[in-house]
Amino acid sequence: MTAPEPLANPAFAGLDLLSSAVILVDGSLIIQYLNPAAENLFAASSRQLLGKPLSHLLGEPPGLGAALDNALRDNWSYTGQNITVHRHGAEPLHLDCTVTPVETARARLLLEFRPIDQQLKVAREERLAEQQQANRELIRNLAHEIKNPLGGIRGSAQLLERELNNPQLQEYTQVIIKEADRLQDLMNRLLTSHRLMQPQPVNIHEILERVRRLIHAEFPGIQVRRDYDTSLPELMGDREQLIQAILNVARNAAQALEGEGEIVLRTRAQRQVTLNKKRYRLALELQVIDNGPGIPEEIRERIFYPLVSGRDGGSGLGLTLAQTFIHQHQGAIEVDSRPGRTCFTLLLPIHGTKE
Repeated sequence: MTAPEPLANPAFAGLDLLSSAVILVDGSLIIQYLNPAAENLFAASSRQLLGKPLSHLLGEPPGLGAALDNALRDNWSYTGQNITVHRHGAEPLHLDCTVTPVETARARLLLEFRPIDQQLKVAREERLAEQQQANRELIRNLAHEIKNPLGGIRGSAQLLERELNNPQLQEYTQVIIKEADRLQDLMNRLLTSHRLMQPQPVNIHEILERVRRLIHAEFPGIQVRRDYDTSLPELMGDREQLIQAILNVARNAAQALEGEGEIVLRTRAQRQVTLNKKRYRLALELQVIDNGPGIPEEIRERIFYPLVSGRDGGSGLGLTLAQTFIHQHQGAIEVDSRPGRTCFTLLLPIHGTKE
């Protein structure tokens, strides 16, 4: 006896129109139907999969087998959460799957898949933002507490210096004064990120040209290449904060290159972007790309934390301040790094495009 033919698509024209991925299987978990969204999600065609076991497509991900068995046994809907589907030659998919019993032709179960990569990313970004905000508040409070004793130490060293006639001893007081000034400057930098913004229409490419000139002057051996989308509209922002944020990122890249290499400043438009739980029709994507050695793996996840630096002598504040300024613009900053290519991506909403 030959196996029954899989279900023809015309009988399920309504499912063809769904944006969520849907698969129908029979009681033996043989695939009878995939809608176009499922073909796109799994990067496979119906011709390849119809009549094949579901495991041929999904493997045996933990959590899904139990949902399928329960749905068949109890004739009730079940959901498998955070299912990982490994695909040959591609990144694994992270999905939620709702299994619903049906009584249609030879189909017994309807499986609806929803990718959760974006949900996981948003949740991770929210956790990081909360943790980094707590870190910044802690550092800010410490900075306030340290400033007053520093003033006392510096003043006492100056008074002591006036009482000393031995030039050798005065050298020690100068060390105290200079180190106190250095720490005072560090505390001021930790506190300046909390000033009120002064938004105005700004042209991002004028800002980038200012940053490019500053990097050229400070690091003459480094090539700074432009890759601009000049059709981008102006955005609302604090000009000085944006210059400082982008300069900090570009200077970090230049320092990693140690005097030789290339930095690319790249701008593009991004559509339908979610930033800080708000949806924008249009956003600016600004990338600072260098061909340096990459960020050390042990600090990659903490690179935006205060006082974390991959460079000897670095204060670990440049990227922290850049992140703070970008967040104050309702934007986001992230980094992808490997030896030979480090890319900082800044996303900023375009004014007037919120949905």
